[in-house]
Amino acid sequence: MGEFELISTYFARSAARRDDVALGIGDDCALLVPPAGAQLAVSIDTLVEGVHFLPGSDPALIAERLLGAAVSDLAAMAAEPAWFTLALTLPVADPDWLEPFAAALARRAAELNIALVGGDTTRGPLALSVQVHGWVKANEALTRSGAREGDLVLVSGTLGDSRGGLQVQLDSDQSASSAYLRQRFFRPEPRIALARGLCRYASAAIDLSDGLVSDLGHIARQSGLAARIDLERLPLSAELEAYAGAEKARQWALSGGEDFELCLTIAPEQLEACLSVAESLQLPLTCVGQMHAGNGVSVFCDGQPWNSSAQGYDHFGVLDGVFDGEQR
Repeated sequence: MGEFELISTYFARSAARRDDVALGIGDDCALLVPPAGAQLAVSIDTLVEGVHFLPGSDPALIAERLLGAAVSDLAAMAAEPAWFTLALTLPVADPDWLEPFAAALARRAAELNIALVGGDTTRGPLALSVQVHGWVKANEALTRSGAREGDLVLVSGTLGDSRGGLQVQLDSDQSASSAYLRQRFFRPEPRIALARGLCRYASAAIDLSDGLVSDLGHIARQSGLAARIDLERLPLSAELEAYAGAEKARQWALSGGEDFELCLTIAPEQLEACLSVAESLQLPLTCVGQMHAGNGVSVFCDGQPWNSSAQGYDHFGVLDGVFDGEQR
């Protein structure tokens, strides 16, 4: 199968019709029409076999993980998803891999209301890159640099589940708890509606891709502040605690990464309004700490400093050997 046949056979289906796409797949560039007065939000994510997912993973699940993780970056800035491009590197153009991957990609794109508008294919070790584009009204984007001293730190959902989902794959575990954790690994849910609902209250935000300690550290550093996390407040799923135990669940919640939940800072007087927004969306929203003067991120347990090796993931930092020398 040639490159252009591959594109027309498998990926034209993801090119959903949108009024803001003047020209999509099939030319040198896509021509897109952002709404008047809006700012364009752009982000890119890459998944590599053996680094971000285990060799032999179901291609349909890879597609769901790829697009969900990428769109989460748009959610972190309260942007509405609109378009995406796909760069696909394949060892071979195998229909048995491409068909379920493309079908799942199209389904997930429809769910997230985002249209494929172009991309590239090439031969090589399996790697997938998605560049997502969205829009946000001027002055409504959430960034990492707006936190203020005294702000509360909130997180959506439960933390550590994705790291648990990786572990159940490594353990080949088929228990009831593992099914939930596996889903959390492969199907991240970008918190788009929550971010849009909270953007009027939040001072800063980030999505949790490298772990709470690491990602909250980005907010602290770019806001010129320090952050405190209260260990006992971390929201943990019953499935994660049942599978990993409380101590490991907490460690994974701090540094496991790839939960793709939101982490936001808000003024204390906005807490009730934020909780009301989350409740209306039937999403957990938990206060886990506070911003203060200083630098860095500290973890406390029952009011006492808690020594932790939690650092978060760094592709070029110290690796822990989960994937033959790479963490994920």
